[in-house]
Amino acid sequence: MKTYYIVRHCQANGQSEDASLTPQGIAQSQELAQLFSGIQLNHIISSPYTRAIQTTEPLAHAKQLEVQIDKRLSERVLSSKPMDDWFEKLKLSFSDLHMTCEGGESSQEAMDRIVEALYEQIKLGKDHTLFVTHGNIMSLLLKHADPMIGFKEWQQLSNPDVYILKYFHPDQIEIERIWHQ
Repeated sequence: MKTYYIVRHCQANGQSEDASLTPQGIAQSQELAQLFSGIQLNHIISSPYTRAIQTTEPLAHAKQLEVQIDKRLSERVLSSKPMDDWFEKLKLSFSDLHMTCEGGESSQEAMDRIVEALYEQIKLGKDHTLFVTHGNIMSLLLKHADPMIGFKEWQQLSNPDVYILKYFHPDQIEIERIWHQ
């Protein structure tokens, strides 16, 4: 069995790539470092978005680990254009994984890239890796492990949020939420 941790970034000042953590988000990043103080970590991999990097900084410092940036952990782009019905389209994208909106990425495409990042660590024999990412892409990784995960579970994610993925083999990945607000 190999163990991986999936972290959704802490509370941020918006959705842009350069949105930083709020003062509450900064405090939450310290809480995350405390949560992981007694947990073995060998690697930290983060989305390139500012809020994800800031989420992991206190933890990386405490564990004396370098943060590796991986674009595959970036948030899914639903559409390149503003949509009044984005909420309904996002909901539909959990049941129709191949649905795309203008300039956007399907759930399947987004899932494939984050799963690729996870399986790369598995193939390299790396264990106790922590991934810092975003809500939609995180829920798609969880859906890969448990196909019953969907829109409702995405709605229930918090900022931050933390799940453990226990990898036994490709057909057996157990997930457990360990962040409790």
